[in-house]
Amino acid sequence: MSWYAFTPAGLPKNPCDPNSYTLIGNTPPSCPNPNNFLCAIQANDNLGAPIITFPLQCEIAIALQNRTDTVNVLLKP
Repeated sequence: MSWYAFTPAGLPKNPCDPNSYTLIGNTPPSCPNPNNFLCAIQANDNLGAPIITFPLQCEIAIALQNRTDTVNVLLKP
């Protein structure tokens, strides 16, 4: 799976929109603490965009709610 940086162009900042991400490769980015906002996700690729499955949506929500990184979701200050 590939890593994608959360780089929304404007408002609203929708973490479930594949167009809000930029492909960065197979190595996770450096996302410093504290864990308050979405930094990057790991997902399967669809022509350079992440495939955001329902389980990944749940993982994003849990990571943001708990302010804790997960296997496929990294947060940043």
